[in-house]
Amino acid sequence: MEITSTTLSNMFAQIAEAMAREKDRLCELDGVIGDADHGIAMELGFSAAAKAVQALDLASAEPTLVFNTAAKSFLNAVGASSGPLYATAFMRAGATVKGKPVLDDGDFAQAFIAMARGIQERGKAEIGEKTMIDAWLPAADACEAALSTGRTLSECLAAALTAAEVGAEATKAMLASKGRASRLGDRVLGHMDPGAASAVVVIAAMQKALA
Repeated sequence: MEITSTTLSNMFAQIAEAMAREKDRLCELDGVIGDADHGIAMELGFSAAAKAVQALDLASAEPTLVFNTAAKSFLNAVGASSGPLYATAFMRAGATVKGKPVLDDGDFAQAFIAMARGIQERGKAEIGEKTMIDAWLPAADACEAALSTGRTLSECLAAALTAAEVGAEATKAMLASKGRASRLGDRVLGHMDPGAASAVVVIAAMQKALA
């Protein structure tokens, strides 16, 4: 499919809408192992990103500018831990598609993979540490595997979403080794990581917008 800056703007709008719907659930999850504000932060960040992107001249703006604008506005809206992580993700996506006025399936899939790698490098997290990486990294790997077998973007993102859901579910059985949750020991067992849960929301909205 042909992905323009307008397509990306619609995608950010859909993510923002999904975060508004899921805000309370994410705050509830965060209340168990954090300070109960993850849903608020994610809604603020994606709402700011969607508005800033919408304000661009989308007819002339290249996808790189859309991603960079989303990165800057997300970071300005969310100073907390998820701010720099998602800002890095969108900056990496922008760098991956630099100079391309329109993206094809493979371009966006590569941008998606770059997002996950950017989050991992910025957060210095590994699989099994009960963070958003437990959803994002399997999603990127699944997307990459689907892409390598010639799947469409919709199929790549569907595979990514399934992997993210499995990864997020797996965080219930993990102890946390990063952030505030790491001080709670066994009390975090049985609870899904809010960052992994919100990653699933992001990926599901992307898949829906680009299907």
